Amino acid sequence: MRWLWLPIAFVAAAATAALATPLASRLSFALGAIDRPNDRKVSARPNIPRWGGLAVALGSFVGLAVATLMAPARVEFLPHLEALLVGGMLVLGIGALDDRRSLSAWPKLAVEIVAAATAIAAGFSIEHVTDPITGTVWYFAPWLTWLLTTTWIVVVTNSLNLIDGLDGLCTGVSAIIGSALTVLAWQGGHVPGLMIGVALVGALLGFLPFNFPPARIFVGDTGALFIGYCLSLLALESYQRVTVVTFLVPLLAFAVPLLDTGLSIFRRLQRRSSPMVADREHIHHRLLRDFRGSHRPAVLSLYFLTACFCLLAISFARLQGYAVMVFLPVVLGLTWRILKNLGLIATPPPAAAPPDVERRAS
Repeated sequence: MRWLWLPIAFVAAAATAALATPLASRLSFALGAIDRPNDRKVSARPNIPRWGGLAVALGSFVGLAVATLMAPARVEFLPHLEALLVGGMLVLGIGALDDRRSLSAWPKLAVEIVAAATAIAAGFSIEHVTDPITGTVWYFAPWLTWLLTTTWIVVVTNSLNLIDGLDGLCTGVSAIIGSALTVLAWQGGHVPGLMIGVALVGALLGFLPFNFPPARIFVGDTGALFIGYCLSLLALESYQRVTVVTFLVPLLAFAVPLLDTGLSIFRRLQRRSSPMVADREHIHHRLLRDFRGSHRPAVLSLYFLTACFCLLAISFARLQGYAVMVFLPVVLGLTWRILKNLGLIATPPPAAAPPDVERRAS
């Protein structure tokens, strides 16, 4: 009976999100938050509602409320949960406004930084790094803790937004990552992480049937920013109690969205364009071309890839000492191979033969 609140909170979150989705769809149409296809977007279907994230957020909040009421020793967790609610509402609001009016990147970034500061003030932080060989822990200076934690929250929040390019992609990938982080919290007996994870994953799975290709409603920036923010905090809640390798485990869990974000920034800087200028070279765009425009196999491929990285993350959580140094190069090598197979790492063309060699060959 001690953990009975887990399935109850999960079902409450999923049921609330599923029941709220049609209402979010009607609200989107009523207030004009609908998708309008353009050259940058993959979807060519007009008038798809974009405020599906409101249903995900409502489901998460209801699941979190149920977990808070039923979980043992809940008072000590309230500051973290209150910070998540306040920060989540901030990014939810700016995302909803962006879905309605198409804001520039700077107002969104400002709100994300404020939401990150709210979380840090409540105790969410990256405050140390652990040597996997000796177990020695090095603590960061307060200013560095703030800088690293803010960067982590903002980057993860935006990485989930950037990967939201195909029907059901952000929702499903986030559910897989959230499940892995919830397992890590379970392994460490970390109740706040369990509460956040169960509520968020339940809401995502309740919404997914409406968002899976062909989607009847989009999660939008409203949902993508909210989901990314919650996952960034869930990672901070989970990693500190479980992993010997400190932050390597969350990095593995977020490998797909973070790699996509990192490669996008590198690609745009290489072309001497702004990192905030969108393009059609994301991982999901490549897969969509490979599958001749079919959304479902491209989405399922990224689900599978995300699940593989999440299983690696859970496995790495228990590695200690030299085992980390043995398996980490293997993981990096496999990641490199996957990126090459997807065509995201270009192989340089062979050098042209000198003119005199060409003449002799002729």
